[in-house]
Amino acid sequence: MPTAVVSSGLTLPLALLKAMRPQQWTKNVLLFPALLFSQNLFHWRETVLVCAACAVFCLLSSGVYLLNDLLDIENDRAHPLKRHRPLASGALPVPVGIAACGGLSAGALAAAFWLSTPFAWTAVAYFLLQVAYTVRLKHVVILDVGCIAAGFVLRAVAGGQVIAVTISAWLLICAMLLSLFLALGKRRHELLLLEDGATAHRRILGEYTPDLLDQMISIVTAATVVCYTFYTVAPETVAKFGTTRLVFTVPFVLYGIFRYLYLIHRRQMGGSPEKALLNDGASLANLVLYGLAVVAILYWLR
Repeated sequence: MPTAVVSSGLTLPLALLKAMRPQQWTKNVLLFPALLFSQNLFHWRETVLVCAACAVFCLLSSGVYLLNDLLDIENDRAHPLKRHRPLASGALPVPVGIAACGGLSAGALAAAFWLSTPFAWTAVAYFLLQVAYTVRLKHVVILDVGCIAAGFVLRAVAGGQVIAVTISAWLLICAMLLSLFLALGKRRHELLLLEDGATAHRRILGEYTPDLLDQMISIVTAATVVCYTFYTVAPETVAKFGTTRLVFTVPFVLYGIFRYLYLIHRRQMGGSPEKALLNDGASLANLVLYGLAVVAILYWLR
């Protein structure tokens, strides 16, 4: 018997926009650390280039999300939350989804080459990684979360390449660890939400247990804080910025991670990091204060 489709009152344009998952575009904020930490934030040319690069990654990621939803349409219809996605619910016809997927991906990559060749090849690497993840690697234990982390690192690298600066290896490691932290939290949420039906929706969840994920989250949490702390006091960091004050931003990182752990364990909000951030006032305020502190230290208090 064919799987029942959830009815939806969305118009076609709204259904397409929803399928593009604009709430996920917040992940592309990782293109901006290179701009911030290279002290180019108030240089209009570099700022415009990074904003354009961010737009490219937003469109590129939307193309990948459409591909993912096209391939997982039947599984999504059996999921308590994902069955409301436009393709799974029938609000967005499959042929329109295919056309949008191809158009967004091709258009974003063309725009990437127009901006910068090194940036474009990183965008291509990101796209190929996401396709490989969608098709196969999301079914391979540990590599599934590793691919998610690699996607975040490529975003950070791309942000530097579009303005021809090299991002610190410390920051790249921090980006990788932080994204692993978020990916493991997402897996834990999925496992607990779906319970006995977890493997029916996503086979890889059968390779994990809540205890295993909690141990992995603990390791990554500690490593993230230690790595960022080392970055703020590293001799090369002090020499580059001419200040030791970056260490005063460590409490914001600690609070942000502890707050997210609280949201995972007490509010069951680990399934969507971007929603957890945007819907939790304390996390959003902490992120804004962290950004202001970094700007003040690197641009005004040296």
